[in-house]
Amino acid sequence: MTLKNEVNSLNEELIVALQTPPLPYYWESGRSTFRVGDRHPNRRNFGLFDVLLVVDGELHIGENGTEWTLGIGDALVLLPEGEHYSFKPCEQETTFYWVHFEHGNWHQSPLIEESEAVLPLSPFDKPKSIRIPKKSTLLSPQLAFDLMQQLLELPVGDSFWEKQQLLFRFLAILENGIPDMAKTPASRLAEKVAVFIQQHYQEEITNETLSSALHFHPSYIVRCMKIKYGVTPVHYLLQFRIERAKQLLVSTEWSIDRIAAEVGFQYSPYFSTCFKRSVGISPLQFRKKYLH
Repeated sequence: MTLKNEVNSLNEELIVALQTPPLPYYWESGRSTFRVGDRHPNRRNFGLFDVLLVVDGELHIGENGTEWTLGIGDALVLLPEGEHYSFKPCEQETTFYWVHFEHGNWHQSPLIEESEAVLPLSPFDKPKSIRIPKKSTLLSPQLAFDLMQQLLELPVGDSFWEKQQLLFRFLAILENGIPDMAKTPASRLAEKVAVFIQQHYQEEITNETLSSALHFHPSYIVRCMKIKYGVTPVHYLLQFRIERAKQLLVSTEWSIDRIAAEVGFQYSPYFSTCFKRSVGISPLQFRKKYLH
């Protein structure tokens, strides 16, 4: 992992993206109170993510030349690589929670760059990426405070699953605080198209069907889908049907003909052709691969 993001602007909004799988791994957490004159410890190449959440007072933290003053309800994600440090001692009594977790595959980039990242050929090929604001101000910080307190009250060296679940819930709170820059009208329309397709994939769907249902010109709908997901509505529909067929092949004993009809294909041979073109093997071979 290399730091691809030396930041020159204090006002530039950053996103820390954690590629999954695997999921972040909880290490430890705590609650600290600094008196006037105390400083957060300086660390270089710490090896773990360090998330700070201020309960009271102000904390003055720098990382790789960028500095933040954190107030009540502010959270900051410090990276496992590089250097983070206190650029100024506390000027008032300051209390904050901290949590350390490990994650191997990550990157940090400006929010606008993350939003404009090139999409894969299929939206179904991309694993989930947990996207956390580098620095955020929680609108309702008490929920996060409560989660952190629950972490502290669990027995040391025990309660593995409970700690992991609380970490995930905390990261979800941070992720939900991402500024909604990506929610352009085109993005919102593409999401509506995706939802419509997922709800009606067993039916015949064309660009004209979508235009009639959503009241936009077909060419505009196609353009929005390509911007948001990198594919046309027809390709999205095909891939969704294939993904659904995969699930049925390994979870049922239904015939190939029945599965083809169930996922919206009128002709079983055409389904098999599309499936092999997408997956690389026939539906029957796919089933045999996972069911011995």
